[in-house]
Amino acid sequence: MERKDNQSPQGEIAGILVEFLEVAITSVVYLKGIYPSGAFERRRYMNVVVQRARHPQLREYIHSAVSGLLPSIQKGLVERVVVTFFNTDNISIERFIFKLMVNQSFGSKVEESDLEFSLRSFLIKLSVSQPLTTVLPRDCRWEIMAYFRSLPQVSTSKDAEMWIPTDTKQWQQPPLITPIKSMNSEPLGLQLYLEHPSPSELVSG
Repeated sequence: MERKDNQSPQGEIAGILVEFLEVAITSVVYLKGIYPSGAFERRRYMNVVVQRARHPQLREYIHSAVSGLLPSIQKGLVERVVVTFFNTDNISIERFIFKLMVNQSFGSKVEESDLEFSLRSFLIKLSVSQPLTTVLPRDCRWEIMAYFRSLPQVSTSKDAEMWIPTDTKQWQQPPLITPIKSMNSEPLGLQLYLEHPSPSELVSG
């Protein structure tokens, strides 16, 4: 992604973060084995070997969903970006949560190398996190969701128009949470963790 010299620190952080999320979400989908391994190809990003979707529609879905959040991430409106996997009853059975906080008062130059060093560790941790995850049933589906601290003004951002309220059934019991990785630096805070429904939720569902 091209960086602009006159870009605000928040704009630069958001740009790096959106790039990272696109790669990380692709890694999650690859990790879960939803598609044949041939649907992906190996690439290098932040000096880490990662997977890139080969299928144009899959690649475009992830890219457009995440890049559509760029203005809202820059303004600190996005609280969580979530990759949710559903069973055939449309009940979510596993969620990868990226919880983020862009410091709106940060006014210094962003040390891109430091930020990328921290984000790289998420990709490394994610690549070995399969034992923490759930085996998915056949014919499951998945989608990318975003949770906002406050909703963006649609009139000021065409990208916001593609985001619609979800009708996904919410779990009634508190989920089981498994931390994967977290960072808390001056310009950016990021947590990655798994959520699974409680056993009673699965029985009642």
